[in-house]
Amino acid sequence: MEDLSAIEATRKTGSELFTLGGSPLPLNLLSFWQWSSSNLVGNAMRGILAEYIVTSAIGVSNGIRDQWDAYDIHTENGIRIEVKSCAYIQSWEQKKHSSIKFGIRPTRREDLDAKERSQLVSRQADVYVFCLLIHRDQNTLNPLDLDQWMFYVLPTKVLNESVGAQKSISLSRLERLNPLTCGYSDLKATVFHAVT
Repeated sequence: MEDLSAIEATRKTGSELFTLGGSPLPLNLLSFWQWSSSNLVGNAMRGILAEYIVTSAIGVSNGIRDQWDAYDIHTENGIRIEVKSCAYIQSWEQKKHSSIKFGIRPTRREDLDAKERSQLVSRQADVYVFCLLIHRDQNTLNPLDLDQWMFYVLPTKVLNESVGAQKSISLSRLERLNPLTCGYSDLKATVFHAVT
């Protein structure tokens, strides 16, 4: 029987070439990334960018994102972090700024060793980092400008006790739970403070 165990990804540089018939083409991985990932305002890519921003603030951005993990970030000292992202400005045409609502749906944990899903539905992380792209001027919006982000940090136990199995939470409701708020420079210390 063929071995189809999990594939371990390796970190790429962007210079890796596409090939055809064993010969390199004038296409590299960087060109694919530019094509697929340049819209940083779109919901899907903004969410991945938010994960990277938090990962870089925590100091564990030298690995590879695993899209199938039960949580987004695992720190060196064992803290499990879930990252959620929202913005007032979207990539599509808007009549007004978006209302802010973060997804907080409890999930079933995948047990990859047992090759099955747990029957227990829960929030898998120790702490949530809600990343809000707070900038409201479309002409100067730049998700790479970390001054345009605000971070709300909340222990998962507070979320569970306050909203139970609720699937989403508005910004106003989140603020009533008294999350720790900070900018990028203080994010690492804020996350560690929230779980101690």
